[in-house]
Amino acid sequence: MGYADPSSGKDILGNRSLCFIFICAFGLVTLLQQILYGKNYIKRCFRQNFQPDSQISVIVTPCLADIKKKKKRSHRYLENYDGSFDYNSTACRELRQEIMDVKVLTMVKTSELFERWRNLRVCKWEQNKEETNNFKMSLSRCCNAPSFLFTTKRNTAAGTKLRYEVDTSGILPITTEVFKMFPDDMPYSKSQYKKCAVIGNGGIIKNSKCGKEIDSADFVFRCNIPPINEKYSADVGTKTDLVTINPSIITERYQKLEKWRRPFYEVLQNYENSSVVLPAFYNTRNTDVSFRVKYMLDDFDSQRGVFFFHPQYLLNVQRFWAVQGVRAKRLSSGLMLVTAALEMCEEVHLYGFWAFPMNPSGNFITHHYYDNVKPRPGFHAMPHEIFNFIHMHTRGIINVHTGQCT
Repeated sequence: MGYADPSSGKDILGNRSLCFIFICAFGLVTLLQQILYGKNYIKRCFRQNFQPDSQISVIVTPCLADIKKKKKRSHRYLENYDGSFDYNSTACRELRQEIMDVKVLTMVKTSELFERWRNLRVCKWEQNKEETNNFKMSLSRCCNAPSFLFTTKRNTAAGTKLRYEVDTSGILPITTEVFKMFPDDMPYSKSQYKKCAVIGNGGIIKNSKCGKEIDSADFVFRCNIPPINEKYSADVGTKTDLVTINPSIITERYQKLEKWRRPFYEVLQNYENSSVVLPAFYNTRNTDVSFRVKYMLDDFDSQRGVFFFHPQYLLNVQRFWAVQGVRAKRLSSGLMLVTAALEMCEEVHLYGFWAFPMNPSGNFITHHYYDNVKPRPGFHAMPHEIFNFIHMHTRGIINVHTGQCT
């Protein structure tokens, strides 16, 4: 039998013992640090908040509030709506990325999209010059609003034939009479205005108190002659530089202007000297009704500009947004105006654009700010339009306003 060392299996002040002693010492030091930190933390709270006449229980309240505040920061939903975070702060970059991660609308539930949008609203919006310029260049290549937004004598010569946007088999001869109705050239140029506001008619703008902010813009676009009287002006403003008119409105409300014309003329008076634009060449049915608007205003000696969308411009805009995921039978008037504004203005702000029955906070809203009449199902792709606007806001291209204005 071999020799057995009685100390074998024992670690007398060996590696394991030294390691154990080190761990105990480290733990003791850490404990002392925590005790001292706690005392200093309480003293700091005491010094900052002590009032001779106050109760002792009040002294520790701010410390507890700090703890609650830290816990609250960990929640995904941020309660702060005052836009206090800088656009390029770490928090805002993360919030923007949360939205950019949603590549298509069907990736998340609507409630999840609302939550991400609510969170992003704590960030001050700032225009991203590079993103904006790249987007404008894409629009310029495909659509070129400064040259082709309206049908003009410059882009549509007399004696030629104009093909309709939808009724592609239909062709309108540009007679001398028709040619006279066109302006000599486009009245607007590239980036002519510094700040523009495009006003949608969504119920999201109700009780927003954005009227003054809207009226302060250099140029204001509106859709389909909405009411802007005293009942609504605090929310939507009154300034109007260009307003669209859907010929269906004239057909349904004003008997195609075949009878009395003054009621329609008086409605337009609410928009002071703003110009009007109609899709006269969308299909053959729109043409005569749209031309009657021009004839009526001439009869009343109005100096108001009357323009007709160029059908090729609208076709190009439709194709552009189809690539972005907006595939619909017809783009909304609002999206058409936003597209034009991006080429005409340095900075574009959107108000009243929303396509959901609830606002971002989950409260039900009316479809329009003035009624709850919904559009024909399947005609527009409004949720996809708004989804694109949210992405463009996130990228710093446009500023989408969905809350109250200060």
